[in-house]
Amino acid sequence: MTETFSGSFTQQEPIPDEAIEAALAVLRHGRLHRYNLAKGELGETALLEQEFAAQTGARYCLAVASGGYALATALRAVGVGPGDAVLTNAFTLAPVPGAIASVGARPVFVGVTESLTIDLDDLAAKAGTARVLMLSHMRGHLCDMDRLMQICDDAGITVIEDCAHTMGAAWNGVPSGRQGAVGCYSCQTYKHVNSGEGGLLITDDEEIAARAVMMSGSYMLYERHLAAPGPEVFERIKYHTPNISGRMDNLRAAILRPQLRALDAQVARWNERYQRIEAGLRGTPGLTVIERPEAETYVGSSIQFLLLDWAADKVQEVLRRCAARGVELKWFGTPEPVGFTSRYDSWRYAESAPMPASDRVLAGIVDMRVPLTFSLEDCDLIARIIRAEVGAVYQGG
Repeated sequence: MTETFSGSFTQQEPIPDEAIEAALAVLRHGRLHRYNLAKGELGETALLEQEFAAQTGARYCLAVASGGYALATALRAVGVGPGDAVLTNAFTLAPVPGAIASVGARPVFVGVTESLTIDLDDLAAKAGTARVLMLSHMRGHLCDMDRLMQICDDAGITVIEDCAHTMGAAWNGVPSGRQGAVGCYSCQTYKHVNSGEGGLLITDDEEIAARAVMMSGSYMLYERHLAAPGPEVFERIKYHTPNISGRMDNLRAAILRPQLRALDAQVARWNERYQRIEAGLRGTPGLTVIERPEAETYVGSSIQFLLLDWAADKVQEVLRRCAARGVELKWFGTPEPVGFTSRYDSWRYAESAPMPASDRVLAGIVDMRVPLTFSLEDCDLIARIIRAEVGAVYQGG
C-alpha cells in the first residue's frame, strides 16, 4: 500500500495561552496604539523592544509593522537613497530586493553557492560597486560570517542582516543579526514567532536607531521607548528625518512577548523535526543534502535539498508525484514566480545579468516548510515519500 501524508504544511500551532491572555488584556483596556498609555504604563510594544534587545544583546530595538518595513527602514537609516547600489543575494525572497527598490536604490545581485549561502568570492569581486550589503540569510542558511564581515569591513561596506529566517540562529555563538550594523527580523505567521505580521529591528548605532524610531512614526514621543537612544541623539536628527509610519501596535507586541521567551525551546523542537527529515533523505540517489557548518547554530523551520543538474521536467515530475502523496514541495528553479518562489531575474524592476554558476544552483533548489504541527513520525513519513519519488524519477531516467 502506498503511503500518503494527510497533514497541512501551512497549519501553525495555536498561540500560547499566556499570549492570548496578554492580548485579551490589551483588548479589554483598548489602548492598542503603542503611544496610547495610561499614567505609569510602559506599554507592551516598548517592553517587547526592551526584552528583544536584551535577548539578542543589542543596545537598541524597534518594533515595526513587518519585516519588509524593517528592511526598508534600515536602508533609509544607514543613508541609502535613490540611485544607490545595494549588494544583495541572488537567492532570496522578493521583499529583499523590494525593500531596496522601495527607497529608489538598485539591487546588485551576488551569487549563491551549493550551500545556499551568498558566494563570498563573488561578493569580494563586487565589493567596490556598493557601500551597503543587504545580506539575506535565506531559508535559515548562514554563510561564513567571519569572512563576510572581513570582506565588508575591508571595503567599507555597511551590512544589514535580513534575519527573517534566522531568529534564534547564531554563527560561532553570535546571534544572527548581531554582526552587521542592523539586524531585521520578521514576526509573520510562517516565521519563528507569530503575530500575523510584524517586524523587529536591532542595532548598536545610536543614530541609526534614532532615525529608525522617527521614521516609524514616533512623532516627538520617542521618550516612550525603553530600547532607544537618549533625547540628545533625537535632537540631532529629529527635524531631518521623515515620518514613514510603520509602528507595531500593543496587541501584536502582547502576543509576541511570551513567544520570544519560549524561542529556545521552539528552536530545539524545529531542529528535531529537521534532523529527522534530513536523516531520512541522506543517501537518496540524485539528491544532495545541504551540509550545515559546525559554526552554525540553525533553526530548521524549513528544509532544502538540491536536485543538481536535473532536467526541469524531471524536477517538476518529482513535485507532482510528491504532491499526489500529500507532500508540498516548492521549486526555486521555476521560470515563472509561483507563490513565494522567484529568482533574481524575475524581478524585472532590477537590472541583472545571467549568473551561470548561480543559475545552476537555483535550478536545483527544492524547498519544504517544517511546521511544528508535524510529529516526528510525520517527518519520517514525509522523508520516505520524498526519497521514494526522487528515486523513482531518477532511476527512470
